[in-house]
Amino acid sequence: MKKLKLYLDTSVISHLDQRDAPDKMGDTRKLWERVKSGEFDVFLSEITIAEVDGCQEPKKTTLFAYLDQVQYTLIETSGRTLAIAQRFIDLGVLRPKSFDDCQHIAAAIVGGCDVIVSWNFKHIVNHKTMMGVKAITALEGFGDVLIYTPSVLAGGDDDDT
Repeated sequence: MKKLKLYLDTSVISHLDQRDAPDKMGDTRKLWERVKSGEFDVFLSEITIAEVDGCQEPKKTTLFAYLDQVQYTLIETSGRTLAIAQRFIDLGVLRPKSFDDCQHIAAAIVGGCDVIVSWNFKHIVNHKTMMGVKAITALEGFGDVLIYTPSVLAGGDDDDT
């Protein structure tokens, strides 16, 4: 079976060390264990790395230490990703002030990812954005991209059976 290609946005990386959100942090860390095992192909963008780099210490160092634990493909910003990001603005899916979030989505699309993983309910994990992604991938000739929270991919708890 083919590995799922996961695009992880900054909210996922950030929740690896988000003590004020223990449930989300727990699910993110469960997913991270699956990522570390090589179960998924992981993709990040230059936007993700820049946003992590903008975190204050000691969180920044902690998050980069997590990133050092896994292999990932870096999706570089290109004219194509910027153009697709702009389509989200032009079609009214997101507003110009959310352009970085548009770039996350565009990077996942251009990178051929199967799933965008995010905790960003305001701009990414919501019905309007999901429908916008479906429309833009169809218009631009890209494959479908799903949007999930880490909880969806973290795996079930064996004690629940």
